[in-house]
Amino acid sequence: MQKLPEDFVYLPDFLDRAAQEHLLKLVREATAQAPLFTPEMPRTGKPMSVRMTNMGPLGWVTDKARGYRYQATHPTTGSPWPSIPDELLKMWRDLSGFEKDPEACLVNFYGPEARMGLHQDRDEATFDAPVLSISLGDDCTFRIGGEERAGPAASIRLRSGDVVLLAGRSRLAFHGVTRIYPCTSTLLKGEGRINLTLRRVNP
Repeated sequence: MQKLPEDFVYLPDFLDRAAQEHLLKLVREATAQAPLFTPEMPRTGKPMSVRMTNMGPLGWVTDKARGYRYQATHPTTGSPWPSIPDELLKMWRDLSGFEKDPEACLVNFYGPEARMGLHQDRDEATFDAPVLSISLGDDCTFRIGGEERAGPAASIRLRSGDVVLLAGRSRLAFHGVTRIYPCTSTLLKGEGRINLTLRRVNP
């Protein structure tokens, strides 16, 4: 049995098919307003393998010139991000145990070859709030370890409708996505996975 970090919460099959389809509809509406873009690594400008956008008062972005940060506007259109849907706010309120609402909902789209290296979510001004993550579409291998990059990590095969919560001692755990399993879900029109990540940025 793999050991998961303390306070890490894994909720398989949390969303049924109807709830997944409804969230997907809301995501499509958001991306029509705030199109997916390709983020860049700081300093090198190397494009990441995921495409992304955001919902909420703040959005996480990164590029060669200014690096990792949160900002109130889309980096391409210059427009404010669309609001976080009430359905996602309710999930946060029901599951997070935190008294304030999230300020950012990252929308990451993983194609069949996309990956996300092990990293910590630490661009926020506070780490008191958890990070809530929702999977839609194809399965993936999710890796989660401790607060040291080189430490041991466990693997979970996340499926459409699964939810995880990086809370408490797991809030700064290194985590990432090492593999996408194409055609394991019929939720999306084609291959791929969508990950929604709700975060509180400010105290």
